[in-house]
Amino acid sequence: MILPIYTYGAPILRSRTQPVEQNTPELQKLIDDMIQTMHGAEGIGLAAPQVGRSERLFVVDLGPLVEELEAEGEKVPAQPMVFLNAELVRDEGEPTEFEEGCLSIPDIREYVKRPESVTIHYLDRNFEPVEARFEGMLARVVQHEYDHVEGVLFVDRISPFRRRLLRRRLRDMADGKVEAEYPIAGVPA
Repeated sequence: MILPIYTYGAPILRSRTQPVEQNTPELQKLIDDMIQTMHGAEGIGLAAPQVGRSERLFVVDLGPLVEELEAEGEKVPAQPMVFLNAELVRDEGEPTEFEEGCLSIPDIREYVKRPESVTIHYLDRNFEPVEARFEGMLARVVQHEYDHVEGVLFVDRISPFRRRLLRRRLRDMADGKVEAEYPIAGVPA
């Protein structure tokens, strides 16, 4: 089932998430729904707060980009990937700047600096512990989604000058003046 995506201004997007305690059929359905929602919105990552949930969970699927990334030498594990109870172990490398967007902030893209690699500890979909190091595009997407489960948005990581330039558009979005080509929940009144 495709879930509506909450947009900028929704309080859930600013809340730190809670650990997932057990693997249940409801959790597995949420994971399936999030993957379907991400694909339906043509995204490559989606975190639980973006669909109004407080679980420490995000999904990633670089599927449409895998061929291109592998041609550039990146190693991409089987997709989609599920991250439960993720904790950042370390980030490494010189921060690089790359243009990012977010399904919760439609039609706004900005350059964000992030470390080139990240090591993260998490549980996979089957509740198996994993500690993995990601580089390149996958590292960037994982960091973006990890920020979501920490209550951080990519616009928090842009320069103050760029944030000021976006202030009116973000305020309008928080006031419910937002459109997307996928179902959105907007901001509760």
